[in-house]
Amino acid sequence: MGKSILKVKSFLFALEIIQLYKFLSNEKREYVLSKQLLRSGTSVGANIREAQNAQSPKDFIHKLAISQKECDESLYWLELLHRSGYISEVLFEEHFAKATEILKMLKSSIPTQSNITHNSSLITPN
Repeated sequence: MGKSILKVKSFLFALEIIQLYKFLSNEKREYVLSKQLLRSGTSVGANIREAQNAQSPKDFIHKLAISQKECDESLYWLELLHRSGYISEVLFEEHFAKATEILKMLKSSIPTQSNITHNSSLITPN
């Protein structure tokens, strides 16, 4: 059940990042930082989805670890966009909170999966 919540939240986050990218490129004429955010923000959910079809437990954990890194990178781009004046405090806080929530979920699920993999060969990526 936890994985499906993570899958849904990361997908919704990606959709919101796409909308933010459209706003930044169309309204603010900002293309470089917003493109970086678009890439990392949509990659979070893509790697979570890839983890579902992992070839092994190690591959499953690896995909989740990539998602974690991409999520943390998204936080960086959000901070940079906010501090440089491209996004308001409200937009920043909304997206930053969602990314932080996903990051916490990923951080708590990866060690759990690592422990299961280390202690048992019964884990399945799906």
